[in-house]
Amino acid sequence: MLAAPLPTVELNPGVTPVAVVIWLHGLGADGHDFEPIVPELRLPESLPVRFVFPHAPEIAVTAFGGQRARAWFDFNPSGGADLPGIKKSVSRIHDLIQNEIDSGVPAERIVLAGFSQGGVMALQVGLYYPKKLAGILALSTFLAEGENLAANKSEANEDIPIFMCHGQQDAVLPISLGKSSSQSLESAGYTVQWHEYPMGHEVCLEEIQDISKWLQSVLRPSE
Repeated sequence: MLAAPLPTVELNPGVTPVAVVIWLHGLGADGHDFEPIVPELRLPESLPVRFVFPHAPEIAVTAFGGQRARAWFDFNPSGGADLPGIKKSVSRIHDLIQNEIDSGVPAERIVLAGFSQGGVMALQVGLYYPKKLAGILALSTFLAEGENLAANKSEANEDIPIFMCHGQQDAVLPISLGKSSSQSLESAGYTVQWHEYPMGHEVCLEEIQDISKWLQSVLRPSE
């Protein structure tokens, strides 16, 4: 049985978009979580970007005592990554990407972004996606399957731009997780732009400004 399409929050520019950012929220949040960031990015009018913020499905979350919450996969603090759950969400995010391609935006003009659990998914989808993507924006997150990456990564995205950032005082996902993930990516041959900020498990203004610069660099139309 096919899963229903993920519901989304969508912010469209006033003209036809030249690129799309699919932005995945963290555990227990929803698609509205990062909606307020779009105007703060202050992207130029010459770069009209469509933003798609999907809502993760509601599932029972072990870390929440089995209570249901929006999550891309189950989270158990004492266990490893829920790889079967991650695989299910990968398939649904593939559908989101295909929707944008079907709407006329080529894959190489699509950025995958995500915060925390959403960042896990952005990396998991982007590194293995069979068509070239514009970039991966991974915020306060980690790499779920670093040990398998070198053998299984997508050739189409072996040069994909990756922007990773983390809070130095992150008590939810320690910065050491982000740093080790960045090192694993570099060991597998990727170029990672790493940033860290004096904050917790959140975003800050300086980070938003750096994200804006990065988006403009990877989405700047080719001459």
